[in-house]
This record gives sequence, C-alpha cells and structure tokens, in this order.
Amino acid sequence: MSATPKPPVAPARTASGSRNSLYMQRRIKNVAAQLLAILATLFGLFWLGWIMWTTLSKGISSLNLALFTQMTPPPGDSGGMANAFMGSVIMSLLGVVIGAPIGVLAGTFLAEYSRSTWASRLGETVRFVNDILLSAPSIVLGLFVYTLVVARMGHFSALAGAIALAFIVLPVVVRTTDEMLRLVPAQMREAALSLGVPQWKVTVQVLYRSASAGIVTGILLALARISGETAPLLFTALNNQYWTTDLMSPMANVPVVIFQFAMSPFENWHTLAWAGAFILTMFVLAISLTARAILLRNKISHD
Repeated sequence: MSATPKPPVAPARTASGSRNSLYMQRRIKNVAAQLLAILATLFGLFWLGWIMWTTLSKGISSLNLALFTQMTPPPGDSGGMANAFMGSVIMSLLGVVIGAPIGVLAGTFLAEYSRSTWASRLGETVRFVNDILLSAPSIVLGLFVYTLVVARMGHFSALAGAIALAFIVLPVVVRTTDEMLRLVPAQMREAALSLGVPQWKVTVQVLYRSASAGIVTGILLALARISGETAPLLFTALNNQYWTTDLMSPMANVPVVIFQFAMSPFENWHTLAWAGAFILTMFVLAISLTARAILLRNKISHD
C-alpha cells in the first residue's frame, strides 16, 4: 500500500503573497486618500487665511473703538459703523425669530407626520418647495419680498428686510430639522408610545431633546448665512445713515454699507468697508465654529 502524497505547499504561499499584495494596495490607497484630503483642507484654509489677511491689512486703520461707537460718516470725515452693526443684529435676529420656528415645525411635520397616507402627498409638496427655496438665489427672494411688502407699504423698511432674511433661514432649518429627527432611533419613539404618551409629547419631550444639538446647529448656520446677504436687503431695508430702531423705516446694515462704501471713490469709505468685511468674516467664522463645537460635544456625550 503506497503512502498518501503530501499536499503541495506552493499554493498556500501564493495565497499568502496575494493577501499581502492586496493589503499593500489598500494601504497605498488609504495613504493616497488621506494625502488628498489633507491637501484639500490646506487648499481651503489657504484661501480663508488669504481673505482674512486681505481684509485685516486693508482695514486695520479703521479697526478701533470708533468703528463700533460712531455712525457711518459722510465723505472725507471719520466715523464708524455702529448703526450698520445694530441694524444687522436687529434684522438678522428678527429673521431667525420669524423663520426658525416655522422651519422647525415644517421639519417636524416632514420627519414625523408625513409618513401617513393622507399626509404623504403634502409632505412631498413641502419638500419640493423647500428644495426650491434652498437653491433659489437670494436676490430673487429679495425681489419677491419687495413686491409682496415694500411695494404695498410704499417704502423700504427693516421689517421687509427681516422677512427676506427669514425666507433664507426657513429652508435651512427645515432641512436640518428633518434630517436630525430622522436620525433619532425608532426605538425611542416606540418606547415612549408604548407607555401611552401622546404623539405630540413624544415629539416635544423625547425627539426634540435628542435632536436639539443638530437643530440648534442648523439655526446657527442659517444665521451665519444671512449675516452677509446683500442683495435681499438692497430691495427691502436699503440703508440709513443715521441710528434708528424703527422697524417700519429703512435701516442701515453691514452688507449694504460695505457694498456702497466699496463702490465709492472715497478712501476713508474704502477703509471702513474693509474693516466691516473683516468683522463680518470673523463673525461668520465664530458662528460656524460654535455650530461645529455643539455637534462635537453632542457626539462625544452620546459616545
């Protein structure tokens, strides 16, 4: 009786070599992807740094206390942008106050109530309209509010500017609220409903608490977006050289003042425009970092 031949060893070595080759290919692809990601990040940070340095270097002579305490000056005189800063704060906050609650309610409807048969068609319509608002140019929204509010009132006003900004806030908050509520695990809804809790209490006391960080982040990002909008305010709030808090009259705001000063032939206005652009850039950057910090802290707490 002949002995059983031993299995060859070569195929095992070949398989091991194939696995090592595949592992090396994955390592190379991983390193290449990380390198490209780092280069893309540095590319974006370079332009951000360049913008900040340009605005700072050209407007540093006007970065003083007078910038925040004095009114916009006439040509040739010194002054600041206190009325413009106050007007931007008033209209931006009012735009958020008008747009954010409606956006949260609409996003809640899309995430929680549009799944039923009777509301599915309405939910599709709301999503379609929201996508249109999200992609619509801001100047179109400004013209719409001009026709709807300014033309009927017969004059420009801060209220019209706030309404135009609210139309920009609305779709951002709707999309964020919808997505954040959909990320809440279904087990949390089922557990609350199994205890006999009404649907509205589940939404307010369970879902909103779980998605609060994401919803607040969306509102902050919407605030950062409307802070630099110029076109809607040109057709609605226009400008005012003086200090005013009257919502029914034209009101100064930073984007429009920067636009008008930058287009003028006066050097002192150019310097103020650069200083205002730097402050506006820093504000948007601070809001964006705050939103990221809120999301990061929420992620760490859940982990």
